[in-house]
Amino acid sequence: MITVTGIGPGAKNLMIQRVFDEVEKADLVIGSKRQLALFDLPEDKSMVLPKLMVLKDFLLKNQTQRIVLLASGDPYLYGIANWLKREISNQEVTVVPGISSIQYLFNRVGIAMNDSYLTSSHGRIPDFDFLLQHEIICMVTDDKIGPFQIAQEIKKRGQHRQIVIGENLSYPDEKITRTDENSISDREYKMNVVLITNER
Repeated sequence: MITVTGIGPGAKNLMIQRVFDEVEKADLVIGSKRQLALFDLPEDKSMVLPKLMVLKDFLLKNQTQRIVLLASGDPYLYGIANWLKREISNQEVTVVPGISSIQYLFNRVGIAMNDSYLTSSHGRIPDFDFLLQHEIICMVTDDKIGPFQIAQEIKKRGQHRQIVIGENLSYPDEKITRTDENSISDREYKMNVVLITNER
């Protein structure tokens, strides 16, 4: 049996109790080093997340173990749950929800999520013509299309937007920057979410 547990944006106190219950009952817990470090696990009960094809092969071959797969944020919001349910057909998959980094950023800056468009640039090229028709957009980004690249796309279309960049959300080094498309530098941004709104 596989249980995917959403561990939220990263802070332990933002996880729901069921995450801890599932980890306690598990035979094996799989996650990134950062995710695994949130739990006090013996070495033989934890496994660092491998590449997806290796993970698929491992899960298909280990049907008798009770496995917990840790997922940042919420597993169904640009997370691993959809991939897992599609690829693993020989056993039951249960998904435990979590607070996404997108939800967390909206909350921290006091903006309602109502009518917003949520997306991700992880492994994909967003359709900025479509995206920038929306009043409020929130995007989980990667190292290829991040805050600077988004700002350039806004400028190309002659728009002016208010932009909030949330880095390392919920961690001690969390950084939230309010800016616009003209003030974003081409630097490395740590794990981040970008919230784009129309200027009022």
